[in-house]
Amino acid sequence: MKLAVVGGGSTYTPELIDGFARLRDELPVSEIALIDPDISRLELVAGMARRMLAHAGHPASVLATSSVEEGVAGATAVLFQLRVGGQAARNVDETLPLRCGCVGQETTGAGGLAKALRTVPVVLEIAEVVRRLAPQAWIVDFTNPVGIVTRALLDAGHRAIGLCNVAIGFQRHFAAALGVDPSHISLGHVGLNHLTWERAVYLDGQDILPEVLASDRGQEIAGNLGLRVELLRRLGVIPSYYLRYFYAHDVVVEEQRTKPSRAAEVAEMEARLLEMYADPAVVTKPELLSERGGAFYSEAAVALIASLLGDRGDIQVVNVRNNGTLPFLDDDAVIEVPARVGAAGAVPLPQKPLAPLYSGLIAHVSAYESLALEAALHGGADRVRDALLAHPLVGQDAIAEELTGLLLEANRAHLPWTVR
Repeated sequence: MKLAVVGGGSTYTPELIDGFARLRDELPVSEIALIDPDISRLELVAGMARRMLAHAGHPASVLATSSVEEGVAGATAVLFQLRVGGQAARNVDETLPLRCGCVGQETTGAGGLAKALRTVPVVLEIAEVVRRLAPQAWIVDFTNPVGIVTRALLDAGHRAIGLCNVAIGFQRHFAAALGVDPSHISLGHVGLNHLTWERAVYLDGQDILPEVLASDRGQEIAGNLGLRVELLRRLGVIPSYYLRYFYAHDVVVEEQRTKPSRAAEVAEMEARLLEMYADPAVVTKPELLSERGGAFYSEAAVALIASLLGDRGDIQVVNVRNNGTLPFLDDDAVIEVPARVGAAGAVPLPQKPLAPLYSGLIAHVSAYESLALEAALHGGADRVRDALLAHPLVGQDAIAEELTGLLLEANRAHLPWTVR
C-alpha cells in the first residue's frame, strides 16, 4: 500500500510517521511518498522518517519528491497537509486583522479567509493530479480551513474527507483523566470545523458530562479553554477552544496585541526541529514535536484511512456533507460530526436538535464559508468583502472594507487574479 503526503516537508510529518510505525497492523503501508516543493526541508524530514521507520522495524520505504505526479501515482490514499505561503503567510493572517480590532487567527475570521483564498486553488490543482494518477485514492484533508477546503474538494467531485484533531484531543483528554482506554469514551461532538461543542461525553455509553462540569475538572477544562466555568456549566457543553474567539473576542484581541504570534513561536520551534531532524543519531520523534500542534492527528489519520480501506464501519468524527443531518443547513454544507466510516465513505450519524444559541452561530458561519469558497474559486474584491461582512468576527462594513484592501495587498503574491 502506498500513501502520499502532500506537504511532506512539514516539521509535523514525523508525528505522522510515528503513527504509521506504531499502528502498522491497522495500516500495512509499503511506501510513503513525501511531496514538497521545498527540497532542503523535504530531505531533512525524509531522512528523519527513514530512520524512525528503520528504528521501529517497519519495512516501508520513503520517497521524497517535489513532483506531485511522482508522489501520488498509484497511491491508495493521499493526505493533504500543505501550507501555502508557509509560516510567513500565517504570521500575516494572525497579525493583520489586529490592525482593525479583529481576532488574528489562521483558520477563522479574516486570517482564515486569507488562508482559504491562498489554499483552495492549490488544493484543487493537486487533487486533479490525484484524480488522474490515483483515481481510486481517498483524499484525507488536514489542510486548514478544513471545512472550506473539504467542501471545495467535494464540490469538485473528489473522494475526500476532512479531518481535525479537536475531537480526538478531547477524547484522549477525558480517557487520560478517567484512567480508561480511549475506546471507552465517545463524544456528542457537533458543529462545523473549528466551531464545535461537546454536548455529551459518554463513558461506556453513559453521559458523564454534567458531573464532569460540576466537579473541579470542569473548572480545569474552563481554565484550559480560557473561558469562565460558569459559562460552561450554564450551557452544559464544552466548546472547542476556537469558540473563545467568539465568546471572548475583545479579550483575545487585547491578549494577541501584547504577545508574539503563534506563527512566530512555531517558526522558532520549526528551526529547532529541523536541526534535530538533521542529526543522524535522532531516530524517534523529539519531545519538542508535542508542542508543535496537531496532537493525535496521526492516530486519527491512521484510523480514518484504515476504516476507509478496510470497510470497518466504525464511528469517527470527520468533516462530511451535511445531507440533512443539521436541517437548518444546506445539504451541501460540510459539518463536523461523528460518522460511520466504511469503503463507501463516511455517513454522518443523526443528531438531536440544536438550540438556537448553537444553530444560529453554525448557520451564520456556514453562510460565510459558502461566500469564502466563492471568493477562493472566482476571486474579486467584492466577493472577499462580502465574505468578511458575513463573518461574525468581522461583520461591520467599514472594517470589512479596510480588511479587504489589507488582506489582498498582503496576499497578492499568492492571488494571481489580483494583478489582472
